[in-house]
Amino acid sequence: MWTNVSVFTFGVSFYPMNRLQFFLGLALLLVIGHVVVVAQAPVSSSNPAAISATAEKPTLADAQAKLDAGEVDEALAELNKLQALDPNTPGLARALGVAAFRKGEFATVATELKQVTDKNPEDREAVQLLGLSYYYLGRTQDAIPLLERVHGWFPTANVDASYVLGISYLRVNEYDKARKSFAEMYDVGADSAASHLILARMLLREGYDPIAEQELLKANQIDPKLPGVHLFLGELYTYKSQIDKAIEEIKAELTIDPVNAEALYKLADAYSRAQKWDEAQRYLQRSIWIDSTSTGPYVLMAKVLLKKNEPTLGARAAQKAIAMDPKNYYAHFLLGQALLKLGKTEEANAEMKISQELQSSQTHSAAELKAGTGKE
Repeated sequence: MWTNVSVFTFGVSFYPMNRLQFFLGLALLLVIGHVVVVAQAPVSSSNPAAISATAEKPTLADAQAKLDAGEVDEALAELNKLQALDPNTPGLARALGVAAFRKGEFATVATELKQVTDKNPEDREAVQLLGLSYYYLGRTQDAIPLLERVHGWFPTANVDASYVLGISYLRVNEYDKARKSFAEMYDVGADSAASHLILARMLLREGYDPIAEQELLKANQIDPKLPGVHLFLGELYTYKSQIDKAIEEIKAELTIDPVNAEALYKLADAYSRAQKWDEAQRYLQRSIWIDSTSTGPYVLMAKVLLKKNEPTLGARAAQKAIAMDPKNYYAHFLLGQALLKLGKTEEANAEMKISQELQSSQTHSAAELKAGTGKE
């Protein structure tokens, strides 16, 4: 017999007891203790079901609210969580596509919104964003039918889609359709001289120079006095080093608009390429008198004056250009050349160094831009 055994646990006290009583009491305490431990045990990190039950599940409404507030990254994070939990959530693919478009993730847009438009071809926003995404991905043939539908829904309201549709037509050599698309966008007749001029400008931007020249000549045939036609022909011929033809066309432009500062500048540029420095200076001065806010004429003036061995005036023109555009590396180079001719070697070297640094920086930035856009 055990005597004088005292056990205090959970506020329960046992005084003199025999062996059987002791073990019965101990068993009862163990049972009570196990229940308390189970009730107080934290959720195990190895129990995914428990974690899922206790974690807050994202909702489509929350993600949409973030997207509406401009919090695109946060919205995408919520939508991706929701997709992992329940990829069949109604409206999820559409929300993901819209959010991805705002982020510029066009491959994701194509994947998500293709599902949406297959189920609902009348979802106009989804159709438009899918068409634009195909365009940005270079899938022009896939983009065109979608953009045509958008154009049918909103013939004048959505300028971006109309522009992209016109460019898409260019890229598949549908020039007549492109001209009509741009004509509608700019509110001019589809077969007017202006429509051919607009198409020519778009073609030049896309690098279709031979076709652009044909369109400019068509515009000139329809209306020889349409402003801009001769100027753009002159620019095109300057680029092709057909300087005599360039001068002829730009002079024709000036007979239509004699105070066109840009035309005067372009004519001076053509004369400078022909090394006719006096003529170049004359037309540059006329351009600057009309519009003194452009950097280009001052830079070219500095070059012309240096060619005429007038470094003092050349330095002034270069300084004016730098004041307007401090990051113009060629203006710094010309100023350095002028200072060197004036015997100011230290200042000239400083300008040359600035010119080299700016050129290097701008070349590096241009390379990064090409790498980022995939354009060569």
